[in-house]
Amino acid sequence: MTNQNNENTPAPKRPEATLRDGSIKASIWRNEAESGAFRSTTFARSYEDKDGNPRDTHSFAGTDLLKVAELARQAYAKSRSLDREERKAAFNENRKTQKPVQRQDRDR
Repeated sequence: MTNQNNENTPAPKRPEATLRDGSIKASIWRNEAESGAFRSTTFARSYEDKDGNPRDTHSFAGTDLLKVAELARQAYAKSRSLDREERKAAFNENRKTQKPVQRQDRDR
């Protein structure tokens, strides 16, 4: 998917998963590095500006902090689950492409 204004500009990256508790959200992002894939999490509070447009802020009131803490716990568990799923899929794909090992005749 590309941006209509410039076909060489990729579409904005979307989070792999989003967890919510009311107006608070945790977005889990998959990233690539030389050492391999990793996930990071961002937290935001959604609100509407004076014109009714949806906005996000990364500032939280004291009453939001327990929600942020709980979402952090859930995001950790979800990230671990996504990591396991990815490793399992890679393992299974690798097994499909490997040639079966032939057993040596032990009686020789």
